[in-house]
Amino acid sequence: MIKTIGYYIFAAVFYICRLFPLKQKKVFCIMTHDDGGDSNVSLVVKKLKQLNAAYTFSYITKSETESVKSLKSVSKLLEFFFIKPYHLARSEIILMDNVFLPMAYIRVKKNAKVIQLWHGTGTIKKFGQDVNTGRLKEEERRANRNITHLIVNNEQIAELYARVFGIDTHKVYPLGLPRTDDILNRMRRVDEDNINIDKISIYKRYNLSLEKKLILYAPTFRDINLGSDTVLGDVEKMAEKLPNDYILGLRLHPYVARIAKRLNKENVCDLSDERSLSELIMASDLLITDYSSIIYEYCITKKPMIFYAYDLDDYINNGRGFYNNYTSNVPGPVIKDMEELINTINREDYSIEQIHTFIRNNFPNLDGKATDRVIDIFASK
Repeated sequence: MIKTIGYYIFAAVFYICRLFPLKQKKVFCIMTHDDGGDSNVSLVVKKLKQLNAAYTFSYITKSETESVKSLKSVSKLLEFFFIKPYHLARSEIILMDNVFLPMAYIRVKKNAKVIQLWHGTGTIKKFGQDVNTGRLKEEERRANRNITHLIVNNEQIAELYARVFGIDTHKVYPLGLPRTDDILNRMRRVDEDNINIDKISIYKRYNLSLEKKLILYAPTFRDINLGSDTVLGDVEKMAEKLPNDYILGLRLHPYVARIAKRLNKENVCDLSDERSLSELIMASDLLITDYSSIIYEYCITKKPMIFYAYDLDDYINNGRGFYNNYTSNVPGPVIKDMEELINTINREDYSIEQIHTFIRNNFPNLDGKATDRVIDIFASK
């Protein structure tokens, strides 16, 4: 009820401000999922600033929305409900990385461009209108009515994403996503010894030896505490059994990461507070995950992945479910028990050809120019 009242206040201020004309080259950035420097929205903003084309920017960030939800700052509340709607109403271009539910109660002007870049480069598991129910599903659908351009990686998923967002297929644009450009650019950044700059940065920050290989463990968060306990137990087992030349780097959901602080293992490094996922992707030598969309960025590096899906059957039956057969679709071995996981690492039993196939199937526009194509939507008028 309190949230709904907030949405109505936001909408009321928006409609008053909507009486003013749109301001040319004014960009409003909704970054409620990821306000880091390597998010899709941030990368578009960075490129626009490099163009020096007189764009002006306003933002709603993840940290700001968290501050509003906590009700701890009166100034933040006033800014959110009375200043942000003004900037949104006056903006010619709206860039988004998430569904912004206050938009369920407003309609932007017809000549404004609302560009949904989303926060994932692809998806394994179902999301959006395919899984949400009740009031949330309806509010999400109404919010998405404002979208004029939904950016995806390829034509094959256009119809799927149109359904997931509840919009017409003609609003889906298979241009590729800025995050893929960022990964490609980072791959080219090496020192005189051909060591990736991001790898050097992470290793120095955590005092790691460059003689060690870094495993990035990034499991999907489970909604029940049992999932957290299982993850932590698996981390301890991996730490005990990993070969000596490996370090286990953890990228955990904040809830699990807080619990993980109690772990004290010499070959375990908690990377959960790092804001740049792209930097961790470049720093690591191997990814262990399960149902996370991180694989879409990670595969671009052509480094190996292991899919440790210890609860796969339960996730299929009781979780969100998948769009394709999980075992045959993911680009790496699917493993359900710890002993097999350790053996796979020891044997380096990875399928690099699966990764190449996955890239071909998902990234027809992998040319480093996705950000330019997105900007062309509103810059080439």
